[in-house]
Amino acid sequence: MRLIAAQFLCLLTLIVPNFSYGQNAPVVVELFSSQGCSSCPPADEYLVELAQKRDIIALGWHVDYWDYIGWEDIFAHPAFTERQKAYARALNERMIYTPQFIVNGTESSVAGQRAEVAALIQKYEQLAPGADLSIRRMGTSYEITLQNAYYSGPYDVHLVSVSPLETVEIYRGENAGRRIDYANIVTEWHNLGRWDGLWPTTFETGVLGPGRYAVLVQYEDNGEIIIADWVN
Repeated sequence: MRLIAAQFLCLLTLIVPNFSYGQNAPVVVELFSSQGCSSCPPADEYLVELAQKRDIIALGWHVDYWDYIGWEDIFAHPAFTERQKAYARALNERMIYTPQFIVNGTESSVAGQRAEVAALIQKYEQLAPGADLSIRRMGTSYEITLQNAYYSGPYDVHLVSVSPLETVEIYRGENAGRRIDYANIVTEWHNLGRWDGLWPTTFETGVLGPGRYAVLVQYEDNGEIIIADWVN
């Protein structure tokens, strides 16, 4: 009888959502940065600090449009630049720039001012998530289950891989001679599919490589991120 009870308790533990209504979910803080931008190191330093906080999912997206001025960012990818452009369209901004912080997919901080970003984080950490999210390990992959959206979708379900911390010595360009720490550098970005927000739906990650992974549930066309969490 005790063995059966213990097994039942383990099953309950597996299916309880990571976050649900009435609980605070992590705040997603995205930084668009470049190793070729002389204004970016203070923002990069701030992201290193934010990455150490358990209630924040800090993501460093490195863009490629400053590569021509003397130093090619080793973490940059054209797809990351496209994500920033999509945010510019969604937020009605006329241009893209670095550094740029975006909090929960909805608000942008011009020039990455610490006080402004901190105020946005404080604002969004008070809000309950917009859906229930549960994550279950299945061998070498994970199942991500979504349900009970406050508003119907469609939502894009993103899987983002990051390298937790790397140090780069820069020899040319605007930051020549500097040695800079970078945190939670985005290395891969996949769309697991779309969720209508109406019915419980499970997505599978497939086999994950090295590094940490986060899941972001974001309204279509780079809208609000209603819930997010670390997968591993």
